Amino acid sequence: MNSKKDQPFNLKLRGVAALLGDVEDSSSTPPYTLPLRQITPCNQQPRTYFSPEKQKQLVNSIRDKGVLEPILVRPISVNHYQIVAGERRYRAALEIGLEEIPVVIKNFTDEEALQVSLIENLLRENLNPLEETEGILKLLALNLDKETAEVVSLLHRMLNESKGKVTQNVLGSSEAEKVKEIFQSLNSLSWESYVSSRLPLLNLPEDILQVLREGKIAYTKAIAIAKLDEVDTRRELLQEAIAENLSLSQIKAKIQQIKSIESEEAEELIPQQRVKLTLRKITKAKVWTNPEKRKQLESLLSQIEQLLDE
Repeated sequence: MNSKKDQPFNLKLRGVAALLGDVEDSSSTPPYTLPLRQITPCNQQPRTYFSPEKQKQLVNSIRDKGVLEPILVRPISVNHYQIVAGERRYRAALEIGLEEIPVVIKNFTDEEALQVSLIENLLRENLNPLEETEGILKLLALNLDKETAEVVSLLHRMLNESKGKVTQNVLGSSEAEKVKEIFQSLNSLSWESYVSSRLPLLNLPEDILQVLREGKIAYTKAIAIAKLDEVDTRRELLQEAIAENLSLSQIKAKIQQIKSIESEEAEELIPQQRVKLTLRKITKAKVWTNPEKRKQLESLLSQIEQLLDE
């Protein structure tokens, strides 16, 4: 089976056209060349980080062989065009000093252009996990005509129902069917895996999100490190994990060691210090999103309040 990056460009856009419904197959539009000065990048580019190393490889390839794959653009004014897909090639051409670049010109609305851009990027293999997660969420929001927060809520309801936790009949709805159709078209990961393993990435601390965007660490390692509440300790382990390319098991062992030390130190604190430490942990903990744990915590808080009143 061919990988996503081995598929020809026009085949990728046929998949895009199938999702959009009323967008023509790009094979019916011949490639032209346009001056680079007439082309502008899209400010909603799904890719937020461009690896310097990979960009250098692309620059060398284009310098040796030229731009083999035309970029996709849409007209936005007289003699001016916006990139829909192919910003890395555009950037490489600028760096080399080319005056023109081969293009396929399509008339897209703003929404169609964003969808095509999202899908084209998602069909490639070099998006990092965070960009892929954000891109899929934007694509779902567009197709479902919902805010991203509403899409996240729908996905969680679908997953809970599939596990038998709730009986809301969400899975049989037209929205759920559309979600499944989009994931099947992307042919990357299942919607269940996306909800359970990818959506949590969006809630990671900003320092961890940054290195994820830059592709410096695997998302499984990032999630593990994010479990450390103390910022300086977390950042120190993050830097160590990147510098020494620690395995996931090594990272988990270090986290366990750190937590053991913190527990020993907490036992030596006077009661007032322990209260401050515990309160800080409570405010940062994720127990509030767990109904059962939240109920237990509220019960304990009630007991403390009663004790103080007495």
